[in-house]
Amino acid sequence: MKNGRIAIPSVGNGGLDGERSGHFGHCDVFTIIDVNDGSIAEVSTIKNAEHIQGGCMVPVNLLGQHKVQAIVVGGIGMRPLMGFKQAGIEVYHDDQRSEIRPVVEDLISGKLAIIADNQVCGGGH
Repeated sequence: MKNGRIAIPSVGNGGLDGERSGHFGHCDVFTIIDVNDGSIAEVSTIKNAEHIQGGCMVPVNLLGQHKVQAIVVGGIGMRPLMGFKQAGIEVYHDDQRSEIRPVVEDLISGKLAIIADNQVCGGGH
């Protein structure tokens, strides 16, 4: 991804040097990275909305409102994955590292794959 806005589910205060959240729907904040010509141009955070039962679409709508074009998750359920697809947000998969910066760098350099439908998890993971 050479240009666009990336969201990373994050714990605590997030940020480029923060830690990723294992469950995107229950993360504390989303670290937002604006990429310009293959470089990190700006980093900000968005507080996650409260995740109520069956509210998997809450973060999808939140990120859509903030013009996010891609998200990197360690895991995701089918319902929010379909929601992101409908919102035009690409969902990339990386469950190897918990640090935000190297995951963002891998996405920018094209090393991460879009998550496949058979990689989704059941609720609560």
